[in-house]
Amino acid sequence: MINIIGKRSFLLVSRYSQHVRKMSLVKNLAFVNNKWVAATSGKTFEVTNPANGSVLGQVPDMDTQDTEEAIQVAYDAFQSWEFTTAKERALHLRNWFNLLEENKEEIAKIMTAESGKPLAEAAGEVAYGNGFIEWYSEEARRIHGEVISSPIHSKEMMLIRKPIGVAALITPWNFPIAMITRKAGAALAAGCTCVVKPAEDTPLTALAIAALAEKAGIPKGVFNVVTCSRRNAADVGKLLCQSPLVAGLSFTGSTNIGKLLYEQCASTVKRLSLELGGNAPFIVFESADLDAAVKGTMACKFRNCGQTCVSANRLFIQESIFDQFVSKLEETMRGLKVGDGAQPGVTQGPLINDAQASKVNDLVQDAIKKGAKVHLGGKPALDKGPRFFEPTLLTDVDHSMRMYHEEIFGPVAVCIPFKTEEEVLAIANGTRSGLAGYFFSNDLPQVWRVAKRLETGMVGINEGIISTPEAAFGGIKESGIGREGSHYGIEEYSYIKYLCFGNL
Repeated sequence: MINIIGKRSFLLVSRYSQHVRKMSLVKNLAFVNNKWVAATSGKTFEVTNPANGSVLGQVPDMDTQDTEEAIQVAYDAFQSWEFTTAKERALHLRNWFNLLEENKEEIAKIMTAESGKPLAEAAGEVAYGNGFIEWYSEEARRIHGEVISSPIHSKEMMLIRKPIGVAALITPWNFPIAMITRKAGAALAAGCTCVVKPAEDTPLTALAIAALAEKAGIPKGVFNVVTCSRRNAADVGKLLCQSPLVAGLSFTGSTNIGKLLYEQCASTVKRLSLELGGNAPFIVFESADLDAAVKGTMACKFRNCGQTCVSANRLFIQESIFDQFVSKLEETMRGLKVGDGAQPGVTQGPLINDAQASKVNDLVQDAIKKGAKVHLGGKPALDKGPRFFEPTLLTDVDHSMRMYHEEIFGPVAVCIPFKTEEEVLAIANGTRSGLAGYFFSNDLPQVWRVAKRLETGMVGINEGIISTPEAAFGGIKESGIGREGSHYGIEEYSYIKYLCFGNL
């Protein structure tokens, strides 16, 4: 894997990996009941740097027995955590946030090492992820009930909110901190306890923030992290879905896995929150500011090397401005720098693993073979390493090509011309996905029409970056159930309890 990387570059990334291994927040044990524990079997699996394949460390390869113990610990802790006051939970979360902020640089370096994300982007994600803990430290004290006007003089009625219980959180590799804090912040604020199963590619970030949760004084058993390899992931996930001690499950990942978890949760009728795959349309109308549209495209498409669920998957450009837009986008894309995310100036790191690199290449080669025109890129960047892919710009893409229908999850921009608003809305909405959509237009009536008619849970209007702790994040159709972030995020971890006082 490393023999094709330049000697100097390899020495730099190797030293970086060694530096990360020595950091105080890099842990090689799982976190259960505020203890650092190994797998009962004693087995471990390696965590590697996707940029060069160097081993960052080993973590426990936990199985269902270990997971059952973590669930029981979380269930026992819930019996007391449930009855803490909102102010107490708020203070715990605030302490956690303060420590996350104090250690943000180290967390970003860990994230870059295990996910390949450029360091500047990793720092941005840490700030974003920490923001959820800050937000929910404040929202914890705003979980309100309701007094209902009684139709009968002798009765009084009210609604209160109660935490659902143990929350199982299964998180992805592409946002190793934010996808945990977005879920756990809301769960802990509501009074739930958590069992987190981070992605096998990126467990070190999860363990780092667990160490800070412990330091923040979050009580034993309230926040637990179970690590496991791909070999055990399916069984551990199934247990989290089917355990009667788990009250709710939140998952961010692929639609296919989400559907499986949905089915497995049915046996215990769990509260379920799913944030699944997207196929985001990005529409540029002829009235748009093209420079702003290109800037929005770059932010939306190439963040994390295109490995985001809300990444622009299909760029629809009105015919009258198509050539001009493609030319501007190609010129801007030439400024992207591919390389190890730990090196200065790099904007495009590696794809997360060999399977993802192979998938992106397969999609691009399929399109090229079927007639797609390559303006830029179009192949793996093998001079950087086996998991790197050149920033790619394609046109002449049609519905016969796989990438027209499938989520690319890579640094590939696909530009498709359209004639009318009605036409592009029909195409954009003609998918079972409905997570995010984007469009650029300076025609105010059109802005209002298109914003309402795009069949997605979120819409960016003249904007390519829409995520923030204050907003409700989530999709429709097969892109998910429920919302994360905002005050609505707490609703996934609480239920309404009706109290009726009679004979008054």
